[in-house]
Amino acid sequence: MTGFYRDGCCSTGPGDMGLHTVCAEMTDEFLEFSASRGNDLSTPNPMFDFPGLEAGDRWCLCAERWKEAFDAGMAPRVVLEATHISTLEFVDLEDLRRFAVEA
Repeated sequence: MTGFYRDGCCSTGPGDMGLHTVCAEMTDEFLEFSASRGNDLSTPNPMFDFPGLEAGDRWCLCAERWKEAFDAGMAPRVVLEATHISTLEFVDLEDLRRFAVEA
């Protein structure tokens, strides 16, 4: 289940230091990019009940990670309806709209 709080939503709160607010659809390219930045999202981690992600999965990304990927030309698609509004503190709405997919 996605979301920092594993509630299926890209909600945020005081415990979410990374602001996991962008609902993104994974691609192989983004997963490789993220791993190259030290955040391997493909490998399962049972300690955190994390199954590992693959292309096509939807996951709540940190807003700053999505922006970093965007700036590098590696940003994954975004489900706007499931992305938390606080993302707009880091990313322009027009950039998110350019990467939008249907919910």
